[in-house]
Amino acid sequence: MSQGTLYANFRIRTVLPAALVEHFKLDVNVVEPPANYAEKFPLGKVPAFQGEKGFKLTETIAITLYLINLADPKSPLLGKNAKEYALILKWLSLTNSEFLPQASAAFTRLNGTAPYNKKIVDDALAQTDKIAAIYESRLADFTYLVGERLSVADLFAATLFVRGFDNLFGAEWRKQFPNITRWFKTVIAHPILHSRFGNYEFREKPVEYVAPKKEKKPQAPKAEKKTEKKADKKEDDEEPPAQAPKPKHPLAALGAPKIPIDEWKRTVSNNKPEVALKYFWDEFYNEEDWSLWKVDYKYNDELTLTFMSNNLVGGFFARLTGSTKFMYGDLVVYGENNDNGITGFFLVRGQDYVPAVNVAPDWESYSYTKLDPKDPETKTFIEKMINWEGDIVAEDGKTKAIVDGKELK
Repeated sequence: MSQGTLYANFRIRTVLPAALVEHFKLDVNVVEPPANYAEKFPLGKVPAFQGEKGFKLTETIAITLYLINLADPKSPLLGKNAKEYALILKWLSLTNSEFLPQASAAFTRLNGTAPYNKKIVDDALAQTDKIAAIYESRLADFTYLVGERLSVADLFAATLFVRGFDNLFGAEWRKQFPNITRWFKTVIAHPILHSRFGNYEFREKPVEYVAPKKEKKPQAPKAEKKTEKKADKKEDDEEPPAQAPKPKHPLAALGAPKIPIDEWKRTVSNNKPEVALKYFWDEFYNEEDWSLWKVDYKYNDELTLTFMSNNLVGGFFARLTGSTKFMYGDLVVYGENNDNGITGFFLVRGQDYVPAVNVAPDWESYSYTKLDPKDPETKTFIEKMINWEGDIVAEDGKTKAIVDGKELK
């Protein structure tokens, strides 16, 4: 008989619960949240667990401890006595409530997934290092966080520290915190986590903030100066070095499409949406030249005010400037303050979205799913995106109205 269902996705807090199910071969189904998820779990957060007789559990620490108890109530991962168990809870709480929020406040603003604010970044980085120093001090004399053997405190902390190593902890940081670095390598090599992080590659430098490029105002043509005729050039005079040609965009190699994308951009700019969409499907779009991609922001649970979410989209679009000759898109914000998300679509030259979006340093903060142009739901979705109107079924299963949007063209 099944022991229950674990609802999980790509969120970092779901990694360990899913890994425990796999490692201990628990009879637990691991699935992504369905459309009606909010009916069972009103906050819509992951992970969540549903067991027998209507038993429900939320919050990642509670679920993690419950799954270990399902596998073995006397598991050494839970400590050998009440004192060790209390220390385990201490490290779980410190990592979840203190470390991750501070690290996230820094790297989301550095990689462009949240509006940049230097003071917030500096304060968050300082606080992250202050918290990390607590771990570093403990690990200077001990192999693990509790006792001299691995516990769930180590497994949980290491999975959340991945966010720090992914974004902030470059070579210099690792020199300053050698004990954390040694501990992290040890823990992710454990069989429970190895399949997820076993070949982990450390970054050389922390992620750096890249400000959106500002458009330069066209300069007025300079008046030509009259110059005296120079003497004829001698044969042995050197020619000035030719300037190296600017590297071409990878998508330029595909050649010209049947209809230039500027035709579509002019049509959608100068006509009502229903007229533009008819032109798009009847005349412009063909699967040889173009592909369609649904775009979803990965970290909706970190979004706050809707206008700030829309500004985040604007920053992303500003960093995509180098690819606008090869793509078009609309992203919208849906929901309300402190409960909103970002979704939309991109039209991309060719069949691979990566060359179009990887000009933006924060492109990996979004997920990309290929759309089927023949599916009526695709056409309905794109119509909503271009109009910036309608409802979206969010990842928590709730239906939320579109409140704002940005157009990339």
